[in-house]
Amino acid sequence: MASVLVVEDDQFVRSALIRHLTEAAHTVRSVGTALEALREVAQVGFDVVILDLGLPDLDGAEALKMLRGVTDVPVIIATARDDEAEIVRLLNAGADDYLVKPFSVAHLSARMAAVLRRTTGEFGGSGDSGGDAVLRVGGLVVDPQRRMAQLDGVVLDLTRREFDLLAYLAGRPGVVVPRKELLAEVWQLSYGDDQTIDVHLSWLRRKLGETAARPRYLHTLRGVGVKLEPPQGEGGRI
Repeated sequence: MASVLVVEDDQFVRSALIRHLTEAAHTVRSVGTALEALREVAQVGFDVVILDLGLPDLDGAEALKMLRGVTDVPVIIATARDDEAEIVRLLNAGADDYLVKPFSVAHLSARMAAVLRRTTGEFGGSGDSGGDAVLRVGGLVVDPQRRMAQLDGVVLDLTRREFDLLAYLAGRPGVVVPRKELLAEVWQLSYGDDQTIDVHLSWLRRKLGETAARPRYLHTLRGVGVKLEPPQGEGGRI
């Protein structure tokens, strides 16, 4: 059971979401504007927010930005917009997942479950990410228990998803991890768009001070997968 905030101005859609989520044993609160949503998350602890983009007071993308300024609660975008550039922009802005309307309740429930698994720090069962052991790859230090990462002694400001991706790869230094495995173990999805992985790799590279053209830690093997390894001359995992 999860505590859910539904941010939706369409009364029909809003009522349907409330009914189905309640029937699924979730605790649900709902609002119809971005400002009401901000007040709610500031006063109530939620496990997940379902956010519509077409709100009457603010565009949902701007609302997402404001939510990220006050909380790290997982946000699933529920939108009729299916433009790829818009989806990438939302992921960059901090969305944890997105659904394009219309969608089934079963689909929403599956996405919610996946997001909640990720945000509790759990990975899938097929691999060992190193448990609570501190991971060291060259000058990169990843502490899964404290959810903290440092590069050359400087703490990295990572989003939840960036940390999960980095921790998973750091637990397998030098191993080429297939994209399908990343989707399954980090995103908890059996299928998905590679664009999702590319976006998060791009942002993670920036924070590691590298680029795809000049990688230092993150290496992409086109058509195969991604691996994390220390720069030449630096030590591996301790």
